[in-house]
Amino acid sequence: MLIDNTFYMNLALDEAWKYQGLTYPNPAVGSCIVGESGKILAVEAHHRSGEAHAEVNALKSAYYKLTNDECIATLSSSHDIHTYLLSNHNNIFKNTKLFTTLEPCAHYGKTPSCASLISALGIKEVYVGSLDTNKAAQNGNAILEENLCIVNNELLNKECDVLLLPFIRSLEENFIYFKWAQRLNATTDDGNVSSIESRTDVHAKRNVCDLLVIGGNTVRVDRPKLDARLVDGKAPDILIYSREKEFDTSIALFKVKGRKVFIESDFKRLKDYKNIMIEGTSSMYELTRDIVDYYLCYLAPSFGGSNKFDVSGDKFDILNVRQEREDIIMWMKRI
Repeated sequence: MLIDNTFYMNLALDEAWKYQGLTYPNPAVGSCIVGESGKILAVEAHHRSGEAHAEVNALKSAYYKLTNDECIATLSSSHDIHTYLLSNHNNIFKNTKLFTTLEPCAHYGKTPSCASLISALGIKEVYVGSLDTNKAAQNGNAILEENLCIVNNELLNKECDVLLLPFIRSLEENFIYFKWAQRLNATTDDGNVSSIESRTDVHAKRNVCDLLVIGGNTVRVDRPKLDARLVDGKAPDILIYSREKEFDTSIALFKVKGRKVFIESDFKRLKDYKNIMIEGTSSMYELTRDIVDYYLCYLAPSFGGSNKFDVSGDKFDILNVRQEREDIIMWMKRI
C-alpha cells in the first residue's frame, strides 16, 4: 500500500512536539527514516541542547533496526554516533528516505553536521519541512544537493513552521508561553492537579527556561519553590508580578541559591530574557494575553477543587495534543 509522504512527516512532527520547551536554546525537531516498501525504520527527535540532533537519533535507531548491532545502542554522544555510522554503515541506507521537520544543519557546533552525515551515508532522498533561517546552521540542503541527494522542501511547511516558532522567536526577541494545569471541571486549586509525570515534565521545562513569571497572590497562598528538583535541574529566575512589594522571604522560592527574584508591577523585565514561562491562574492569563505566544495546558482526568481557570470567550487553535500516562497535554495558540 502506497502511503502519502505527509504521513511520515506527521510522525516526525508528533515526536518533536514531545520535546517542545525542553530543547532551548535549540529548536524542537523530529525525524523519520523510511526504508524499502515504506517500512518505518525510526521516528526520533532532538531531546535537549548539546545532545544528538533528531536526524542522528533517527539514523542510530534505523541502523540498529537494520543490523541488530548492539554496539551503537551503547553510544550517546552525537560525535560518537556520527563516527560509528560513518565507519560501519556499509551502504545500508542507500534505499532509505529521511524526513526532517527542519533543514539538516550544515555547521559543526556542539555536534557535527547532520547534512554531511546524511550525504556520507548515501541517503538519496530527503524531505524537509522548514528551512533553517539560523545563519550559524543553515545551508544544509546545499550540502545534500552537492552530494546528489534529492531534496524535497516544505513538506507540511506550515505545521513545521508552527513547531519551529519558539526557536525563531527566541532568536528575534523572546519566546513566551503560558502554562497551567486543570481538572476536567476547570479547577486549578486544592493540591496537586496533574500527575507526577506531568509535574516532572514541567520541572524539565523550568530547567531550560530563563525566567518564570508568577502572580503575587499565588506566591502568598501557595508558598511555592518553583524549582526543577524533580529533574535535578537548575531553577529559573523569578518575576513576581505584584503591586505590593512586601513578601514573606521565608517562602521557599526566595531560598533558592543563585536565583534572581524580581518583584515588579509590569513586564518590562521580560525583554532581558529569551525563553520565558508564565505560570498562573486566569487572572494572570488576562494580564499577559497580549504578550504570550503559545499556551500549554495539562488536563487531568479528575474533578475537585473550587477555583476555576476561566477563559470563557476565547478560542484556541490546538497545535499538538498527546496523552502522557494520566494527563492530556495540549500546546495551543489563542485565535
